[in-house]
Amino acid sequence: MTVDTIQSDLPILVVGDVHGDLERLFKALTPYPAETVHTVFLGDLVDGGPFGVGALRYARDRPNTTLLLGNHEVAMLRAIRDRDTIASWMGMGGQTHDLQELAGDLDLQDWLKARPAVVRLPDRTIAQHSDNDGYRRFLSPDTVAEESIEMINSAFRHHLSVGDEEPLLSLLNPQGIFRNQPFRLDAWLTRLDGPRLIHGHTPHRAPGPDRYAGGKAICFDGG
Repeated sequence: MTVDTIQSDLPILVVGDVHGDLERLFKALTPYPAETVHTVFLGDLVDGGPFGVGALRYARDRPNTTLLLGNHEVAMLRAIRDRDTIASWMGMGGQTHDLQELAGDLDLQDWLKARPAVVRLPDRTIAQHSDNDGYRRFLSPDTVAEESIEMINSAFRHHLSVGDEEPLLSLLNPQGIFRNQPFRLDAWLTRLDGPRLIHGHTPHRAPGPDRYAGGKAICFDGG
């Protein structure tokens, strides 16, 4: 089952795109024991580095943790199902040993397919992987804010369960939409009734999380 709203009294620890760099992840999280924080991974734990599946297992097994789906998780699941897409997935940094390992772990696949795409944090901040509003494709004009995140996550679960990943990738892949078109950020926050948005996906060069749009958006993908 997914979580649409995180219910936790613990401080929220946000982790941007890991991309298989498990050693640096362990080092970064050492000051934050799992029982003291609720950890939110913003997706893209896999590809680029050598230990993507290890990062997935770590996120699965770490207590008080939520993992959001990123485009790299979805692309990896597609590559397992459709070998014709392996070359394009490898062009994204996919590691063949990771693909083989995930292909042989059906329980981890099932767990991954059930992860949310969007969650609401306890202070109503919206968390999602990609910095765009493509998620709206799964909403109707009359969908109310309190039902929107549940509808998006249900649609993701459905598409992954039937092996139809392409619509998910088409909405997850665009980068920088909110930074370049802040009016779309405002409209998206209004649609989901959130005061701000946190995301990964689009690398930045700031020394810490990159706030923009007057603090209404924060990017955690430090590259």
